[in-house]
Amino acid sequence: MRTDTIFFQLFQTFDSLLFELVGLPPETASGYRFTSVEIKEKAFRFDGIFMPEALDKNIWFVEVQFQKRAEFYWEFIGEIFLYLSQYKPKHDWQAVAIFAKRSIEPEIPKQFRTIFAGGHIVQIYLDELPENESLTLGLVRLIVAPKRVTVALAQRLAGQVEQGDRERVVEFIETVLLYKFPQMSREEVEAMFTLGDLKKQGYIGMQSLRASLRASLKVSLRVSLRVKRSGRSAVKSWGLGRWWLDY
Repeated sequence: MRTDTIFFQLFQTFDSLLFELVGLPPETASGYRFTSVEIKEKAFRFDGIFMPEALDKNIWFVEVQFQKRAEFYWEFIGEIFLYLSQYKPKHDWQAVAIFAKRSIEPEIPKQFRTIFAGGHIVQIYLDELPENESLTLGLVRLIVAPKRVTVALAQRLAGQVEQGDRERVVEFIETVLLYKFPQMSREEVEAMFTLGDLKKQGYIGMQSLRASLRASLKVSLRVSLRVKRSGRSAVKSWGLGRWWLDY
């Protein structure tokens, strides 16, 4: 699954996410409708567009980038102006360029610097999001978090979910984990962070939690061993398992 598909699902499910990313109150999302529009001439498709109902609010164009591409801003801004030319909206516009990390952002072409100076385009770097974030921003951090901390972060986020949002949030977390650990089955992923019953229960007692963690320790260790890209020893991988038991 591509990251733009994950972000499409994320924006579609959590309509306040975009506005939290750019530092606006979550309630700003009220009166917006998320959509994705194709530009006819060259079959461009935005990762997302937030369409306002009121004329005094801006259209928000969204593009997510996880690889460095020198042509990114040429294409993104070209798409925006093609959209404005085709649809001729009455609203003003803003855009958000979301990068996995700052180092993959290409240089801003000098021809577009006045657009940036005017505040029309905002850049977001996912690896620089604060750790004391809302649940919604935490889900974004989960996508770019190193694999060695992904399981722990997923568990913490799942524990923050309120009963009414539990099913959709847990399903999204599972989707991200399956994307990051393609060698794992859905059953293994569920054992790894939901313990098989977060969707059904609103509360898990500490004793039950520890028992379930012991049962899923084998899966956790298997993940840590598979992602030993940093050269960690088997002792350090076991340390990850001990962390789970001591939680």
